[in-house]
Amino acid sequence: MSIRFVYHRITLADSIVQGMAGAAIVDYSSGLFLTAPRRTGKSTFLREDLIPACTAQGWETVYVDLWTNRDVSPAILIEKAIATKLIEHQTQIQKLFTATGANKITLLRSISWDLTTSALPDEATLADALQLLYLATDRMVVLIVDEAQHALNSDAGMNSMFALKAARDALNQGETRPGLRLVFTGSSRDKLAQLVLNTKQPFFGAQITPFPLLGRDFVEAYTEDLNTKLAERNRFQVDAMYRAFELVGNRPELLASIVSRIALEMGEAPNLGDLLESNAHAFQQELWGEYSLSFDPLPNIQKAVLKAVARSLASREPFAAYKEETVKLIARLAREQNPECDLPTAQHIQQALEALRTKELIWRVGRGMYALEDEGMADWLASQAEDAPKA
Repeated sequence: MSIRFVYHRITLADSIVQGMAGAAIVDYSSGLFLTAPRRTGKSTFLREDLIPACTAQGWETVYVDLWTNRDVSPAILIEKAIATKLIEHQTQIQKLFTATGANKITLLRSISWDLTTSALPDEATLADALQLLYLATDRMVVLIVDEAQHALNSDAGMNSMFALKAARDALNQGETRPGLRLVFTGSSRDKLAQLVLNTKQPFFGAQITPFPLLGRDFVEAYTEDLNTKLAERNRFQVDAMYRAFELVGNRPELLASIVSRIALEMGEAPNLGDLLESNAHAFQQELWGEYSLSFDPLPNIQKAVLKAVARSLASREPFAAYKEETVKLIARLAREQNPECDLPTAQHIQQALEALRTKELIWRVGRGMYALEDEGMADWLASQAEDAPKA
Protein backbone atom coordinates (compact mmCIF):
# COMPACT_ATOMS: atom_id res chain seq x y z
CA MET A 1 0.00 0.00 0.00
CA SER A 2 1.43 3.39 -1.02
CA ILE A 3 1.79 6.09 1.60
CA ARG A 4 -0.35 9.19 1.01
CA PHE A 5 1.73 12.22 0.13
CA VAL A 6 1.42 15.03 2.67
CA TYR A 7 3.18 18.34 2.24
CA HIS A 8 3.83 19.83 5.65
CA ARG A 9 3.82 23.60 6.18
CA ILE A 10 5.63 23.73 9.48
CA THR A 11 6.86 27.31 9.19
CA LEU A 12 3.34 28.60 8.52
CA ALA A 13 1.92 26.60 11.44
CA ASP A 14 4.63 27.88 13.77
CA SER A 15 4.01 31.49 12.78
CA ILE A 16 0.28 31.12 13.51
CA VAL A 17 1.00 29.47 16.85
CA GLN A 18 3.32 32.33 17.79
CA GLY A 19 0.58 34.78 16.85
CA MET A 20 -1.92 32.96 19.06
CA ALA A 21 0.60 32.91 21.90
CA GLY A 22 1.08 36.67 21.61
CA ALA A 23 4.74 36.23 20.78
CA ALA A 24 4.67 37.60 17.22
CA ILE A 25 4.13 40.92 15.45
CA VAL A 26 0.67 39.74 14.33
CA ASP A 27 -1.59 39.06 17.33
CA TYR A 28 -4.29 36.41 16.91
CA SER A 29 -5.43 36.42 20.53
CA SER A 30 -8.84 37.87 19.57
CA GLY A 31 -9.34 35.28 16.85
CA LEU A 32 -7.80 34.11 13.58
CA PHE A 33 -9.94 34.22 10.41
CA LEU A 34 -8.31 32.36 7.51
CA THR A 35 -9.84 32.35 4.04
CA ALA A 36 -9.02 30.68 0.73
CA PRO A 37 -11.03 28.91 -1.98
CA ARG A 38 -12.19 25.34 -1.38
CA ARG A 39 -9.80 22.46 -2.09
CA THR A 40 -6.69 24.61 -1.75
CA GLY A 41 -5.40 22.70 1.29
CA LYS A 42 -6.85 24.55 4.30
CA SER A 43 -8.33 21.53 6.07
CA THR A 44 -5.25 19.40 5.40
CA PHE A 45 -3.10 22.15 6.89
CA LEU A 46 -5.28 22.36 9.98
CA ARG A 47 -5.19 18.60 10.59
CA GLU A 48 -1.62 17.85 9.59
CA ASP A 49 0.23 20.96 10.75
CA LEU A 50 -1.67 23.47 12.88
CA ILE A 51 -3.26 21.01 15.32
CA PRO A 52 0.07 19.17 15.91
CA ALA A 53 1.81 22.53 16.40
CA CYS A 54 -0.81 23.54 19.00
CA THR A 55 -0.46 20.17 20.73
CA ALA A 56 3.31 20.65 20.84
CA GLN A 57 2.69 23.88 22.73
CA GLY A 58 0.73 21.93 25.34
CA TRP A 59 -2.63 23.31 24.19
CA GLU A 60 -5.90 21.37 23.97
CA THR A 61 -7.42 21.50 20.48
CA VAL A 62 -11.06 21.05 19.49
CA TYR A 63 -11.74 20.74 15.74
CA VAL A 64 -15.10 20.92 13.99
CA ASP A 65 -15.82 21.10 10.26
CA LEU A 66 -19.18 22.72 9.51
CA TRP A 67 -19.00 21.45 5.91
CA THR A 68 -19.16 17.77 6.90
CA ASN A 69 -22.90 17.73 7.45
CA ARG A 70 -24.74 20.78 6.20
CA ASP A 71 -28.08 19.27 7.19
CA VAL A 72 -27.12 19.61 10.87
CA SER A 73 -27.15 23.00 12.57
CA PRO A 74 -23.64 24.47 13.00
CA ALA A 75 -24.57 25.15 16.62
CA ILE A 76 -25.14 21.43 17.19
CA LEU A 77 -21.91 20.47 15.42
CA ILE A 78 -19.87 22.87 17.57
CA GLU A 79 -21.58 21.72 20.74
CA LYS A 80 -20.98 18.06 19.87
CA ALA A 81 -17.27 18.64 19.18
CA ILE A 82 -16.79 20.28 22.58
CA ALA A 83 -18.90 17.68 24.40
CA THR A 84 -16.90 14.87 22.76
CA LYS A 85 -13.69 16.43 24.08
CA LEU A 86 -15.21 16.57 27.57
CA ILE A 87 -15.96 12.86 27.33
CA GLU A 88 -12.33 12.20 26.38
CA HIS A 89 -11.25 13.98 29.59
CA GLN A 90 -13.91 12.65 31.92
CA THR A 91 -11.25 11.08 34.16
CA GLN A 92 -9.65 14.48 34.81
CA ILE A 93 -13.07 16.04 35.26
CA GLN A 94 -14.06 13.40 37.79
CA LYS A 95 -10.86 14.11 39.72
CA LEU A 96 -11.97 17.71 40.10
CA PHE A 97 -14.97 16.48 42.05
CA THR A 98 -13.88 13.34 43.86
CA ALA A 99 -15.51 14.68 47.00
CA THR A 100 -18.98 14.61 45.42
CA GLY A 101 -19.09 10.87 44.85
CA ALA A 102 -21.79 11.30 42.20
CA ASN A 103 -22.09 9.98 38.67
CA LYS A 104 -23.05 13.42 37.47
CA ILE A 105 -20.85 16.26 38.55
CA THR A 106 -21.91 19.77 39.37
CA LEU A 107 -19.90 22.81 38.35
CA LEU A 108 -20.47 26.33 37.12
CA ARG A 109 -23.80 27.67 38.29
CA SER A 110 -24.93 24.25 39.60
CA ILE A 111 -25.09 22.67 36.13
CA SER A 112 -25.42 18.90 36.08
CA TRP A 113 -22.91 17.46 33.60
CA ASP A 114 -23.54 14.01 32.16
CA LEU A 115 -20.21 12.81 30.78
CA THR A 116 -21.73 9.86 28.93
CA THR A 117 -23.38 11.88 26.17
CA SER A 118 -22.03 14.00 23.32
CA ALA A 119 -24.55 16.77 24.02
CA LEU A 120 -24.24 19.58 26.52
CA PRO A 121 -26.80 20.05 29.31
CA ASP A 122 -29.69 22.26 28.25
CA GLU A 123 -28.71 24.93 30.76
CA ALA A 124 -25.00 24.94 29.82
CA THR A 125 -23.49 27.55 27.52
CA LEU A 126 -20.54 27.02 25.21
CA ALA A 127 -18.55 29.22 27.59
CA ASP A 128 -19.43 26.85 30.47
CA ALA A 129 -18.30 23.81 28.47
CA LEU A 130 -15.07 25.40 27.30
CA GLN A 131 -14.29 26.59 30.82
CA LEU A 132 -14.83 23.06 32.14
CA LEU A 133 -12.47 21.70 29.47
CA TYR A 134 -9.89 24.35 30.39
CA LEU A 135 -10.10 23.52 34.09
CA ALA A 136 -9.99 19.76 33.55
CA THR A 137 -6.98 19.76 31.23
CA ASP A 138 -5.20 22.73 32.79
CA ARG A 139 -4.38 23.79 29.24
CA MET A 140 -5.30 26.63 26.96
CA VAL A 141 -8.08 25.47 24.62
CA VAL A 142 -7.87 26.13 20.88
CA LEU A 143 -11.21 25.78 19.11
CA ILE A 144 -10.88 25.44 15.32
CA VAL A 145 -14.07 25.91 13.29
CA ASP A 146 -13.51 24.90 9.67
CA GLU A 147 -15.82 26.41 7.01
CA ALA A 148 -17.23 28.72 9.66
CA GLN A 149 -19.28 30.71 7.13
CA HIS A 150 -22.01 28.06 7.37
CA ALA A 151 -22.89 29.48 10.79
CA LEU A 152 -24.29 32.51 8.95
CA ASN A 153 -27.12 30.46 7.47
CA SER A 154 -29.27 30.30 10.61
CA ASP A 155 -30.05 32.20 13.78
CA ALA A 156 -28.82 29.24 15.82
CA GLY A 157 -25.51 29.29 13.96
CA MET A 158 -25.06 33.00 14.55
CA ASN A 159 -25.99 32.60 18.20
CA SER A 160 -23.21 30.03 18.52
CA MET A 161 -20.74 32.59 17.12
CA PHE A 162 -21.83 35.14 19.73
CA ALA A 163 -21.54 32.42 22.37
CA LEU A 164 -17.97 31.70 21.30
CA LYS A 165 -17.15 35.40 21.49
CA ALA A 166 -18.52 35.45 25.04
CA ALA A 167 -16.48 32.34 25.87
CA ARG A 168 -13.34 33.99 24.51
CA ASP A 169 -13.89 37.07 26.64
CA ALA A 170 -14.71 35.06 29.75
CA LEU A 171 -11.72 32.71 29.51
CA ASN A 172 -9.16 35.37 28.63
CA GLN A 173 -9.99 37.95 31.29
CA GLY A 174 -8.53 37.95 34.76
CA GLU A 175 -6.45 34.83 34.14
CA THR A 176 -2.71 34.55 34.70
CA ARG A 177 -2.64 32.81 31.33
CA PRO A 178 -5.21 32.83 28.49
CA GLY A 179 -7.81 30.09 28.43
CA LEU A 180 -9.13 30.14 24.86
CA ARG A 181 -8.08 30.86 21.30
CA LEU A 182 -10.44 30.74 18.32
CA VAL A 183 -9.56 29.85 14.72
CA PHE A 184 -12.13 30.19 11.93
CA THR A 185 -11.60 29.26 8.29
CA GLY A 186 -13.80 29.91 5.28
CA SER A 187 -13.82 29.20 1.57
CA SER A 188 -15.61 32.49 0.92
CA ARG A 189 -13.91 35.69 2.03
CA ASP A 190 -17.12 37.67 1.63
CA LYS A 191 -19.05 35.27 3.84
CA LEU A 192 -16.41 34.93 6.53
CA ALA A 193 -16.09 38.71 6.61
CA GLN A 194 -19.71 38.96 7.77
CA LEU A 195 -18.50 37.88 11.22
CA VAL A 196 -16.22 40.91 11.53
CA LEU A 197 -17.54 43.72 9.32
CA ASN A 198 -19.86 45.74 11.53
CA THR A 199 -20.69 46.42 15.14
CA LYS A 200 -23.64 44.01 15.08
CA GLN A 201 -21.40 41.05 14.26
CA PRO A 202 -19.74 38.92 16.98
CA PHE A 203 -16.11 39.55 16.05
CA PHE A 204 -16.31 43.14 14.86
CA GLY A 205 -12.88 44.60 14.24
CA ALA A 206 -11.02 41.33 13.65
CA GLN A 207 -9.04 40.99 10.43
CA ILE A 208 -9.53 38.48 7.62
CA THR A 209 -6.21 36.76 6.85
CA PRO A 210 -5.68 35.28 3.37
CA PHE A 211 -4.52 31.68 3.65
CA PRO A 212 -1.31 31.38 1.58
CA LEU A 213 -1.91 29.15 -1.43
CA LEU A 214 0.45 26.29 -2.08
CA GLY A 215 3.14 27.20 -4.59
CA ARG A 216 6.10 25.87 -6.49
CA ASP A 217 7.72 24.40 -3.38
CA PHE A 218 4.70 22.10 -2.97
CA VAL A 219 4.84 21.12 -6.64
CA GLU A 220 8.55 20.32 -6.38
CA ALA A 221 7.99 18.07 -3.36
CA TYR A 222 4.94 16.42 -4.94
CA THR A 223 6.75 15.80 -8.23
CA GLU A 224 9.75 14.32 -6.44
CA ASP A 225 7.50 11.96 -4.46
CA LEU A 226 5.56 10.98 -7.57
CA ASN A 227 8.68 10.31 -9.62
CA THR A 228 9.97 7.80 -7.08
CA LYS A 229 7.08 5.59 -8.22
CA LEU A 230 7.92 5.91 -11.93
CA ALA A 231 10.63 4.56 -14.17
CA GLU A 232 13.68 6.79 -14.26
CA ARG A 233 13.28 7.58 -17.96
CA ASN A 234 9.58 8.34 -17.70
CA ARG A 235 9.15 11.01 -15.06
CA PHE A 236 7.34 14.30 -14.70
CA GLN A 237 9.09 17.65 -14.97
CA VAL A 238 8.48 20.27 -12.29
CA ASP A 239 7.81 23.09 -14.76
CA ALA A 240 5.07 21.13 -16.53
CA MET A 241 3.55 20.07 -13.22
CA TYR A 242 3.56 23.66 -11.98
CA ARG A 243 1.80 24.94 -15.12
CA ALA A 244 -0.92 22.34 -14.59
CA PHE A 245 -1.17 23.28 -10.90
CA GLU A 246 -1.74 26.95 -11.79
CA LEU A 247 -4.41 26.04 -14.34
CA VAL A 248 -6.48 24.29 -11.66
CA GLY A 249 -6.22 27.21 -9.25
CA ASN A 250 -3.44 25.84 -7.01
CA ARG A 251 -5.69 22.99 -5.85
CA PRO A 252 -3.64 19.92 -4.87
CA GLU A 253 -6.63 17.58 -5.01
CA LEU A 254 -7.33 18.50 -8.62
CA LEU A 255 -3.65 18.12 -9.55
CA ALA A 256 -3.69 14.62 -8.06
CA SER A 257 -6.85 13.86 -10.07
CA ILE A 258 -5.07 14.93 -13.27
CA VAL A 259 -2.12 12.69 -12.48
CA SER A 260 -4.49 9.77 -11.84
CA ARG A 261 -6.26 10.46 -15.13
CA ILE A 262 -3.12 10.50 -17.25
CA ALA A 263 -1.75 7.42 -15.49
CA LEU A 264 -4.14 5.50 -17.76
CA GLU A 265 -2.60 7.05 -20.87
CA MET A 266 1.07 7.29 -19.84
CA GLY A 267 3.26 8.07 -22.81
CA GLU A 268 6.98 8.50 -23.04
CA ALA A 269 8.64 11.14 -20.91
CA PRO A 270 8.61 13.86 -23.62
CA ASN A 271 4.81 13.59 -23.76
CA LEU A 272 4.11 13.83 -20.04
CA GLY A 273 4.20 17.62 -19.97
CA ASP A 274 1.70 17.84 -22.84
CA LEU A 275 -0.56 15.31 -21.13
CA LEU A 276 -0.45 17.30 -17.90
CA GLU A 277 -1.28 20.59 -19.57
CA SER A 278 -4.02 19.23 -21.82
CA ASN A 279 -5.71 17.47 -18.92
CA ALA A 280 -5.37 20.57 -16.71
CA HIS A 281 -7.07 22.62 -19.44
CA ALA A 282 -9.79 19.97 -19.65
CA PHE A 283 -10.33 20.15 -15.88
CA GLN A 284 -10.51 23.93 -16.03
CA GLN A 285 -13.02 23.80 -18.87
CA GLU A 286 -15.14 21.28 -16.96
CA LEU A 287 -15.20 23.54 -13.91
CA TRP A 288 -15.90 26.69 -15.87
CA GLY A 289 -18.44 24.91 -18.05
CA GLU A 290 -20.62 24.58 -14.96
CA TYR A 291 -20.55 28.36 -14.51
CA SER A 292 -21.45 28.86 -18.16
CA LEU A 293 -24.44 26.52 -17.84
CA SER A 294 -25.68 28.58 -14.90
CA PHE A 295 -24.97 31.99 -16.43
CA ASP A 296 -25.88 31.74 -20.10
CA PRO A 297 -29.65 31.17 -19.69
CA LEU A 298 -30.07 34.11 -17.31
CA PRO A 299 -32.12 37.14 -18.41
CA ASN A 300 -30.12 40.25 -19.22
CA ILE A 301 -30.85 42.03 -15.93
CA GLN A 302 -29.83 39.01 -13.85
CA LYS A 303 -26.55 38.73 -15.77
CA ALA A 304 -25.83 42.40 -15.10
CA VAL A 305 -26.59 42.07 -11.39
CA LEU A 306 -24.43 38.95 -11.09
CA LYS A 307 -21.53 40.74 -12.81
CA ALA A 308 -21.91 43.68 -10.43
CA VAL A 309 -21.76 41.37 -7.40
CA ALA A 310 -18.64 39.72 -8.85
CA ARG A 311 -16.96 43.09 -9.34
CA SER A 312 -17.54 43.98 -5.72
CA LEU A 313 -15.78 40.75 -4.76
CA ALA A 314 -12.79 41.64 -6.95
CA SER A 315 -12.57 45.12 -5.39
CA ARG A 316 -12.97 43.72 -1.84
CA GLU A 317 -15.92 46.05 -1.31
CA PRO A 318 -19.27 44.85 0.05
CA PHE A 319 -22.00 44.82 -2.58
CA ALA A 320 -24.71 47.30 -1.60
CA ALA A 321 -27.53 46.69 -4.05
CA TYR A 322 -29.33 50.04 -3.91
CA LYS A 323 -26.53 52.56 -3.65
CA GLU A 324 -26.64 55.06 -6.50
CA GLU A 325 -23.28 53.96 -7.96
CA THR A 326 -24.35 50.31 -7.82
CA VAL A 327 -27.57 51.01 -9.73
CA LYS A 328 -25.58 52.95 -12.35
CA LEU A 329 -23.10 50.07 -12.69
CA ILE A 330 -25.88 47.52 -13.19
CA ALA A 331 -27.50 49.75 -15.80
CA ARG A 332 -24.20 50.08 -17.69
CA LEU A 333 -23.55 46.33 -17.59
CA ALA A 334 -27.08 45.64 -18.82
CA ARG A 335 -26.62 48.09 -21.72
CA GLU A 336 -23.27 46.49 -22.63
CA GLN A 337 -25.10 43.22 -23.18
CA ASN A 338 -28.10 44.79 -24.88
CA PRO A 339 -27.84 48.47 -25.86
CA GLU A 340 -31.58 48.62 -26.52
CA CYS A 341 -32.72 47.34 -23.12
CA ASP A 342 -34.66 49.56 -20.77
CA LEU A 343 -32.71 51.01 -17.88
CA PRO A 344 -33.29 48.80 -14.82
CA THR A 345 -35.18 50.22 -11.88
CA ALA A 346 -34.69 49.38 -8.21
CA GLN A 347 -37.65 47.02 -8.49
CA HIS A 348 -36.03 45.22 -11.44
CA ILE A 349 -32.81 44.85 -9.44
CA GLN A 350 -34.70 43.52 -6.42
CA GLN A 351 -36.49 40.94 -8.57
CA ALA A 352 -33.20 39.92 -10.17
CA LEU A 353 -31.55 39.49 -6.78
CA GLU A 354 -34.38 37.30 -5.52
CA ALA A 355 -34.23 35.17 -8.66
CA LEU A 356 -30.46 34.74 -8.33
CA ARG A 357 -30.93 33.73 -4.69
CA THR A 358 -33.49 31.12 -5.71
CA LYS A 359 -31.01 29.77 -8.27
CA GLU A 360 -28.35 29.66 -5.48
CA LEU A 361 -25.98 31.94 -7.40
CA ILE A 362 -25.91 34.65 -4.73
CA TRP A 363 -26.80 34.86 -1.06
CA ARG A 364 -27.91 37.71 1.17
CA VAL A 365 -25.62 38.65 4.04
CA GLY A 366 -27.65 41.52 5.46
CA ARG A 367 -30.24 44.11 4.53
CA GLY A 368 -29.40 45.13 0.96
CA MET A 369 -26.04 43.29 1.09
CA TYR A 370 -25.28 40.34 -1.19
CA ALA A 371 -22.36 38.08 -2.13
CA LEU A 372 -21.62 35.31 -4.61
CA GLU A 373 -22.51 31.81 -3.50
CA ASP A 374 -19.37 30.49 -5.28
CA GLU A 375 -16.47 32.90 -5.61
CA GLY A 376 -15.15 30.87 -8.56
CA MET A 377 -17.93 32.47 -10.61
CA ALA A 378 -16.07 35.78 -10.31
CA ASP A 379 -12.92 34.25 -11.83
CA TRP A 380 -14.93 32.77 -14.69
CA LEU A 381 -16.70 36.09 -15.39
CA ALA A 382 -13.33 37.88 -15.36
CA SER A 383 -11.98 35.36 -17.89
CA GLN A 384 -14.99 35.97 -20.13
CA ALA A 385 -14.38 39.73 -20.00
CA GLU A 386 -10.73 39.21 -20.97
CA ASP A 387 -11.70 37.01 -23.90
CA ALA A 388 -14.41 39.38 -25.15
CA PRO A 389 -13.57 41.19 -28.41
CA LYS A 390 -12.39 44.73 -27.89
CA ALA A 391 -14.44 47.49 -29.48
